Amino acid sequence: MNFGGHKTRVLSDGQLSLHASIVTIGAFDGVHRGHQRLIGEAVEEARHAGLPSVVMTFDPPPKVFFGRAARLSRLDDKLARIAQLGPDYVVVASFTRSYSARSPERFLADIARFGPRRILVGADFRFGAKQAGDVALLARHFDVRLAETLHCRAGEVVSSSRIRALRSEGRATEAAQLQGCRGAAALLAGRLQIQDMRYGEASHD
Repeated sequence: MNFGGHKTRVLSDGQLSLHASIVTIGAFDGVHRGHQRLIGEAVEEARHAGLPSVVMTFDPPPKVFFGRAARLSRLDDKLARIAQLGPDYVVVASFTRSYSARSPERFLADIARFGPRRILVGADFRFGAKQAGDVALLARHFDVRLAETLHCRAGEVVSSSRIRALRSEGRATEAAQLQGCRGAAALLAGRLQIQDMRYGEASHD
């Protein structure tokens, strides 16, 4: 967790250009314990390499946009939870109908602006129109490291889908444990660590 007064700069898609960085990409809905580990590993690797760390995410999450899932966390809560993990930048791409129609090649060109020395993603990461891009395509253009699957004590994979299922069954405590929720005070601390630079906008959902 970020305790050092470091500010995480939040930008819109298209605002950030870097010579080199360590990047992680995902919907990160709910910023559960698996997401936290992946982002934390990217931040740690970037610090060891003396490079900025970049988290790229989408709002709304693609599954939510297409009506395949309920949202686990509002954008402002998601940004606060990510900021606590200490990345230098969070890039928020507005997931609209036109964005969803971008080709995989366009997405790769967008990512190239970050100058990624390495990209960390989940094994099921897909991108581009109709999810035509996959990890294999990403790895043909960049050095890619896949996240290790995180399991809960019961042996099940920690995932946003599992958390949604637990919530729907009324098992809120178990869902919160998988999500790694730290309460309202932690969210407030995360919000204080954000420097929102999205075209001069204040933090919003």
